[in-house]
Amino acid sequence: MRAVDIIIKKRDKQELTSREIGFFIKGFTNGDIPDYQASSFAMTIMLNGMTSRETTDLALAMAHSGQVLDLSKIVDVVVDKHSSGGVGDKTSISVMPMVAACGLPVGKMSGRGLGFSGGTLDKLESIPGYRVDLTTDEFKQQLKDKGIVLTGQSLDLAPADGKMYALRDVTGTVPSTPLIASSIMCKKIAAGATAIVLDVKVGLGAFMETLDEARKLASLMVDIGHLAGRKTVALLSDMNQPLGSTVGNSLEVIEAVELLRGHAPADYWEHCLHVTSHVLVVGGRAKDLAEGRAMAEKCIADGSALEKFRVLVQAQGGDVSYVDDTSKFERAKYVEVVNAPRSGFISQVHARIVGEASVVLGAGRAKKGDPIDHAVGFIIHKKVGDKVEAGEPLFEIHANDEAKLAEARSVVLSAHDFSNKFVSPLPLFYE
Repeated sequence: MRAVDIIIKKRDKQELTSREIGFFIKGFTNGDIPDYQASSFAMTIMLNGMTSRETTDLALAMAHSGQVLDLSKIVDVVVDKHSSGGVGDKTSISVMPMVAACGLPVGKMSGRGLGFSGGTLDKLESIPGYRVDLTTDEFKQQLKDKGIVLTGQSLDLAPADGKMYALRDVTGTVPSTPLIASSIMCKKIAAGATAIVLDVKVGLGAFMETLDEARKLASLMVDIGHLAGRKTVALLSDMNQPLGSTVGNSLEVIEAVELLRGHAPADYWEHCLHVTSHVLVVGGRAKDLAEGRAMAEKCIADGSALEKFRVLVQAQGGDVSYVDDTSKFERAKYVEVVNAPRSGFISQVHARIVGEASVVLGAGRAKKGDPIDHAVGFIIHKKVGDKVEAGEPLFEIHANDEAKLAEARSVVLSAHDFSNKFVSPLPLFYE
């Protein structure tokens, strides 16, 4: 069996066998199959798709490219929540401590930014000292001792996905349903999660721009989860505009921490409580969404969710004083407020344009291995449906380069559309 023959077969729109998929992933993992062939393989999948069976085989092959954790001897149930990627989506940083504070163990492996979407690991690394490279043994011990872990993929957990994830970002193969589904689910399977909530983004700032595409991705991931014996549910949530107010690494961490203190933009607040409620139900902690929401609100009100985040940061080597005093986060050299050029109602804040502008500032990666500037980004002051007056603050730019600031100003201004007539707010969730 040769890698090139498998690439040619998929190029010619034929269905791959489980054996062929397993051979390719094993060869890529151990270095027998080089990056350029893996990139070509990813592109054929991007262009020609995969069946549900092929996608499940791909997810399982990547999960079994390394160790698959059995955490049943440590805790009875392990929950995980995963977002398919979006702009301003710092949800995991708020939701996971809330869930853990309600008594459900959280063991989560997160990823870095892909394309215009920010990565949870990049955001958490804006906290000085925070480690995202825990070993498997450290993962298990922290889960047992603290009830919460939020780290990157260790080298022995789904190593094939770690390698493929980095290639997809720089080869134009990010928005592929089979690759997204298999990447997300192989990590869940490998990390030992027994109950999973998937937050599948829909809209201009998501990899799935239509409800049909999102529904297909969600169904595929739920099928993979069920075939792997995991209790899995998917939510379809809006990503036509940035979630919350902030876009950028340290800015988003600050907003996530503020929610744990009980202060957050209305859309981000509602989103986090709804997702947390679902996680508590799937994990068997709450009997229904109403009880789950009440539990989530209580853990914020009594400070236990914030304390759980402090425990997480401290356990992974982060400077917890940044949680206690978010003014300590490094600030950008230039901060500029951009005012509304006219009065009216906001009819669009194009999430993808805002996300791509954040990459220009340095908040994301244009190519593999690019450094991240944690301080830069945007604060978006208005949402779709909001009324705005000419001269009123529309958004803020946080930049460390004047030329990039000027470029971002015009780009993010173009992301905002105005209407003379009333515009209805966007829904937070579709299904």
